[in-house]
Amino acid sequence: MEQPVGLVIAVDAVTRHVNSARPDAPVHAEPPRTARLAASRRLAAGALRRLADQIQPAPLSAPPSCAGNIRARAC
Repeated sequence: MEQPVGLVIAVDAVTRHVNSARPDAPVHAEPPRTARLAASRRLAAGALRRLADQIQPAPLSAPPSCAGNIRARAC
């Protein structure tokens, strides 16, 4: 064997992995997560919303009429 330490580490990792799926395995509760950077997220969301409103403005209430324009190609 070339690396006996690697074999020991691998066997230990596999054993821990297999034993973790057992029904009597110890359960470690995760601590509650604190809200991080909440103010920064709100600030970034507001800036992105304003940018989106500038890039894609609301549509006009009524499309322009082409009735009087004879040379208009889009009508």
